[in-house]
Amino acid sequence: MNPPRLRLAAALGSLLVLAGCSQSGDQAQAPQQQAQAPADDSAQKLDTYRQLVRIGNDEMAVTMGKEIVSRYPNSAAAQEVRQSLPEIEKRYTENSEKARLANLWLYQVSPMEGGTQSTATIYSSQPSGDDRVRLVLRRHTEWGQNAFLFNGGPHGFVCKGVCSIKATFDGKPGTISAFAPSTGEPALLFKDDKGFIAQLEKARKITMDVTLQDGEKKETLVYEVGGFDPSKWQTVAKQAAKKK
Repeated sequence: MNPPRLRLAAALGSLLVLAGCSQSGDQAQAPQQQAQAPADDSAQKLDTYRQLVRIGNDEMAVTMGKEIVSRYPNSAAAQEVRQSLPEIEKRYTENSEKARLANLWLYQVSPMEGGTQSTATIYSSQPSGDDRVRLVLRRHTEWGQNAFLFNGGPHGFVCKGVCSIKATFDGKPGTISAFAPSTGEPALLFKDDKGFIAQLEKARKITMDVTLQDGEKKETLVYEVGGFDPSKWQTVAKQAAKKK
């Protein structure tokens, strides 16, 4: 008979052999399972991609399409996606930019001293943050139409009498004649508001070189005006003269 110690060693050896076989079998099956998973997953993702395209969700369709092409580049799903993805991505990029530009504008109609005013306002893209300067288009029932810059800070602009602002409209140089209001607001009113608005409606980007009263700092203001919608800047009827 084998001594107990030898029998124990033999039993442990058998267990190790079985464990090794089991691990070897698991490892042999794993690559097959991993190889099959992406193919099944890509088919499911392709179905989702088709549905997103069908309902017009370009943002999610682009995200899903890029994932399919990246993770399963050699699959039939990726081949199908490549045929439609470039056009969808281009459309999504263009529409996103249009929405971004449109959202830069704020349109309001509100009571104002002496009547009612309708405004279309956009902040400068540069400078940004707390140093932003507003560009305002205004219609007022008594004061008529104006276009002006308004600095929300405590200081206005350096402008003696009528000053000339160097400007560009989509890179084309020009000038804007302006004046500071006699009432002391930190603003610059444009003399030819109609002419300025006509140029603004055709432009995507306007720059203006101004000098701020705060240390006579020179600043180039940049406005991305391409999202302006004239139909949202409401007209206001002039009030009838009061009978004495």
